Amino acid sequence: MLVLSALCPTAADDSTHLTAILLVAKDELTDPDFADSIVLVMNNLGPAPIGIIVNRPTRLGVSQLGSQLFPNLKRLAPLTDKVYFGGPVEFDSGEVWFLFRAATPPEHAVRAFDGIYLSADRELLRRLLSRDRPTDGLRIFIGHSGWAPGQLEAEIAHGDWKLERADPDAIFNGKSEHPWPAPQAPKGSA
Repeated sequence: MLVLSALCPTAADDSTHLTAILLVAKDELTDPDFADSIVLVMNNLGPAPIGIIVNRPTRLGVSQLGSQLFPNLKRLAPLTDKVYFGGPVEFDSGEVWFLFRAATPPEHAVRAFDGIYLSADRELLRRLLSRDRPTDGLRIFIGHSGWAPGQLEAEIAHGDWKLERADPDAIFNGKSEHPWPAPQAPKGSA
């Protein structure tokens, strides 16, 4: 969260706009954190690309995370939505990022693309979770993905990723068929 908050402008309508693309892992990509993943990658949050895996739900529910972050926000208890694995960077620290739809640029968020914003601001998250339909147009992530300068370009050249246009439906309406961590096969099965 510190990385994002240090890099985020205070208002989303800042003149710096992100260029976002979706990376779709090819079958040959065997890294357990990225196999079967779709990653929203933004190219100017830092010196190298930073992304969020958008299709890897965890076992942690939004209601559980919400009660940890905002104990007085009781209305989250009935929610069944899951928190997503955004990537291995800062995952163990419990870093929380979120993508959400907004018609106007909110404070404490950066524009990712086409009415989609990214933030790690806890107060903004609390406000979004306080809405009548808290998870509509909202996806919450723990951790993020990152590459060293030139690393992602090399992975793309190697054929690990297919590039696609960033699309809100891929983030908010896409099927989450690949949970994280991947289920383990029972011992003794082949």
